[in-house]
Amino acid sequence: MVQLSNGTWVLVADGKKALFLENVTDAHDPNLVVRRVEEQDNPPNRDQRSDRPGRMTDPGPGQRSALAEADWHRLEEARFAAQAAEILYRLAHRGVFDRLVLVAPPRTLGELRAHLHKEVAARVVAEIGKDLTNHPGDQLEKVLLAELAGA
Repeated sequence: MVQLSNGTWVLVADGKKALFLENVTDAHDPNLVVRRVEEQDNPPNRDQRSDRPGRMTDPGPGQRSALAEADWHRLEEARFAAQAAEILYRLAHRGVFDRLVLVAPPRTLGELRAHLHKEVAARVVAEIGKDLTNHPGDQLEKVLLAELAGA
């Protein structure tokens, strides 16, 4: 069972918001204090695209196929996860934290994992695949304790 001991940092993120929290009390009654907040405006894909998908000619008379359009919303989420991983690296490199818990929806968690530096990855003690960015602080602490107890 992983515990939120004193000094453990928690990253709670989704594709457009990242909360960097630190537990300033003990593992039995955690008090997560917000140390940093990062947000980006990431409108739905329909609002980001500029035109219809392109078309290309296929072999054969008069045949054309549509090209797949980029999912700009998803690309921005991936870029944001990479930025969060870079912030974690800078904090870890300065020795700000020794233990880290990652909390994010599964897709964002995968993006974070892909971009984590080995120095940060070595400090990850738990991962929770849930979106908790909009939970109030006191509820967040309760949910984290319940999730970590089950891990």
